Amino acid sequence: DQIVNEAAKYRYRSGNQFNVGGLTFRTPYGAVGHGGLYHSQSPEAYFAHTPGLIVVVPRSPLQAKGLLLSAIRSPDPVIFFEPKALYRASSEEVPIGDFELPLSCAEVVQEGSDITLVGYGAQMGVLKKAADMALEKLNVSCEIIDLRTILPWDRDTVFHSVNKTGRCIVSHEAPITGGFGAEIAAAVQEKCFLRLEAPVDRVCGYDTPFPLAHEKIYVPDAFKVFAAIRKTTSF
Repeated sequence: DQIVNEAAKYRYRSGNQFNVGGLTFRTPYGAVGHGGLYHSQSPEAYFAHTPGLIVVVPRSPLQAKGLLLSAIRSPDPVIFFEPKALYRASSEEVPIGDFELPLSCAEVVQEGSDITLVGYGAQMGVLKKAADMALEKLNVSCEIIDLRTILPWDRDTVFHSVNKTGRCIVSHEAPITGGFGAEIAAAVQEKCFLRLEAPVDRVCGYDTPFPLAHEKIYVPDAFKVFAAIRKTTSF
């Protein structure tokens, strides 16, 4: 209630006289290998339905630092979702000094010509593996986009890519129904319809509580994404 009904609306309610700058909520999310129905949930879509909030999901340590510093300095409250799976599995060189990465600015992490893969957080590693498989086995060139911020999300970068490739797949761990991928898919269908060569596809979690014993079946892994790439490019 304090996040959704107070912090998110504070600047709007005051007519931009006051803000909650510096208010950043850090929280873990997502599959970790042993989290089960409570600790492996991905609730980002709940908060993405709240105007006034900024929702950020980094994919790596460097991204986390730059985005977190931008979040802390934002005049709007930020929910900063940190992929639990990356706490011990991800490593890279991170600048010691102060630096920021822009919020609401997606990054094209790999250029391609045949299909656009859109994701965020830990799912970016999955998309990269699937893209490598597609290039090796199907000779399909994948463009990979990391949204980084899902509210407000960078529509222009996604639309520009899909208009170029003509195909799009969106992937996240959260359940498919009502997941943020549905918003991306709907927007792409609306704005890129005449350039699409196939329907926008989604590779997401199932509409069930997160199963501890069947986590490997539940998560949208690289093989599921690869199958979607093969289906979409042969449509």
